[in-house]
Amino acid sequence: MKAIVTVMPKPGVLDPQGKAIARALDHLGFGGVGEVRAGKVIEVELAATDPEAARKEAASMAEQLLANTVIESFSVTISQ
Repeated sequence: MKAIVTVMPKPGVLDPQGKAIARALDHLGFGGVGEVRAGKVIEVELAATDPEAARKEAASMAEQLLANTVIESFSVTISQ
């Protein structure tokens, strides 16, 4: 199974990368862009065959390593 972990800064946390992207988009002529938040997507191949077990394992990985849960939130999607 494949776990897709999406990690994003929590609301209210400064996101300098997102601000830089927003400024660059504006300079490129995309004036209708509002706030931009930049995060990361991590794909992990898992040996688990049960989707719920895979989701729990990926969530544990995110809590322990993939996300800084003080300033970031994450979501997990499982696909076969």
